[in-house]
Amino acid sequence: MPKVVSRSAVSSSTDAQPTASSAAALKVYYCICGEFILVIDKSLATLPRRKTDGAIIIRSQDSDDGKARVFKLNANAGEPVLLERQGGHERQFRFHCPRCTLPIGYQSTPPPAKSGPFMYIAVGALTQMQGQVPQDAFDGENGFES
Repeated sequence: MPKVVSRSAVSSSTDAQPTASSAAALKVYYCICGEFILVIDKSLATLPRRKTDGAIIIRSQDSDDGKARVFKLNANAGEPVLLERQGGHERQFRFHCPRCTLPIGYQSTPPPAKSGPFMYIAVGALTQMQGQVPQDAFDGENGFES
């Protein structure tokens, strides 16, 4: 049997300029139970919040007002919920953690995720440190109204 010889070369450069893809670091978020839920191109702390319930707004589709965020949501669609708001009603199509079924977020259109203009992430539902409860998990009311 012939002898197998393996050769490899490693090359690196400290002079290389960062590329657009390397500069756009992705942020990963987990459910309180530790399940991977969201990967997104921007920190959730820097995204705008909804005035009605404080939920984090993620733009799902391009529009005249702005460009869609790049994100992937790992959550199961739940039953729609009808909420009474000032001046009318709001239908929420909620998404839940696939492991513990904790509500994660919602959108105003039926599933799949990203089918509507916005995805909303509930206050305190996600953390960047796997297995740690987020600091805002118990702030004020719970992340969802019932």
